Amino acid sequence: MITNPKLQLTIDCAEPERLAAFWSAALGYEVEPPPAPFASWRAYWLDQGLPEEELGTGDCSDSVVDPQGVGPRIWFQQVPEPKATKNRLHLDLGVSGGRGVPFATRKERVLAKVAQLESAGASRLRVEESEQSGSCFVVMQDPEGNEFCVH
Repeated sequence: MITNPKLQLTIDCAEPERLAAFWSAALGYEVEPPPAPFASWRAYWLDQGLPEEELGTGDCSDSVVDPQGVGPRIWFQQVPEPKATKNRLHLDLGVSGGRGVPFATRKERVLAKVAQLESAGASRLRVEESEQSGSCFVVMQDPEGNEFCVH
């Protein structure tokens, strides 16, 4: 009996390989390599009997993993319908160091990560900051419009 299931996040999307590349850079993850001895996930899935028409285009590199083995695997599942509404679940990227770090330093760290993510294809929706409350975060969207926060 499994008492502690392994967590995988699954994100529906139109372009799995594009999002896998974006999120691997955003999280410090790596695109999950195919099982040995296969040179690509496409080759692996074809060997497993999946029909070519179910695999879409590209090499099927549609998941990312934490190289330290701590964080969850994230699988980007291709779906035919476009994103229509706000996410009911979103990712928060904690980069500031927490409230034990001076506000100016936390803000600098957040904005540096935001700039990195924008150069990788994300877009900034809004900045929320209050030195009085100690809050500083930025609401962003990944290249397909999925919301996430950087704090």
